Amino acid sequence: MQSSAEDNTALAGAQASSMPQVVDHVAVARLYGEPLFAMPQDLYIPPDALEIFLEAFEGPLDLLLYLIRKQDFNILDIPMAAVTRQYLSYVDEIRNHNLELAAEYLLMAAMLIEIKSRMLLPPKKVAQGEEAEDPRAELVRRLLAYEQMKVAAAQLHALPQVGRDFLRAQVVVEQATQPRYPDVALGDLQSAWADILRRARLVQHHRISRAELSVRDYMSRVLRRLQGRRFLEFEHLFDTDAGTPVVVVTFIALLELAKEGLIEVTQAEAFAPIYVRLAYAPS
Repeated sequence: MQSSAEDNTALAGAQASSMPQVVDHVAVARLYGEPLFAMPQDLYIPPDALEIFLEAFEGPLDLLLYLIRKQDFNILDIPMAAVTRQYLSYVDEIRNHNLELAAEYLLMAAMLIEIKSRMLLPPKKVAQGEEAEDPRAELVRRLLAYEQMKVAAAQLHALPQVGRDFLRAQVVVEQATQPRYPDVALGDLQSAWADILRRARLVQHHRISRAELSVRDYMSRVLRRLQGRRFLEFEHLFDTDAGTPVVVVTFIALLELAKEGLIEVTQAEAFAPIYVRLAYAPS
């Protein structure tokens, strides 16, 4: 019995020693949703998982320009030996990590070595009065063009951009509360005119007479009837008892007044009664 008790005590001690140390029940991390109260001892990090990039270059010309400007070299008189040596050391570094990326840099390295070799050779004979061609001329031209484009791109990037530096102002403008009546359709006006003609024929006398009616006179009559009124129904402007000629002249007078902008013909909604009102405030 004593041996069994000692075994249970030893097992409990081993389990306690294998449990992580919990400090105030605060997990240091979560793995698949489960809390971790201590860092795992068998954590494996691949060698290439973490990389530190001291400088980021967009290509061989960017690297060459960086080496020249950093050391204050004259771009028109590049010391090829020093620049080529520094350039090759950088290329050897990136070849160990990314061979595909190094291919473009290797092409420029071959060009630098060629220029350096041509500078060591005696210059070619040229005609009297002409200068010998500098092997670095093409490289200098490409570097100056690249630097010009790089400066222009930096200036464009420094300009304020929508969404990055500022946002467009958007203001909600409340619409006017004044009611806007729908325009009277031509069909509605024709229907109203046809209805007035129909009622005028019902009460007309079968007499043939000649009457000289003035459109201007009836325009003045319509304006006088509308003065002091907010609205007047369209059909109330016609004197159907006076016969068809008077109704026709009154309608022509209404059209002339509407054409000259002296009256407004409105309708609250489709198929609603048509109203007429003055388009100006009388003095």
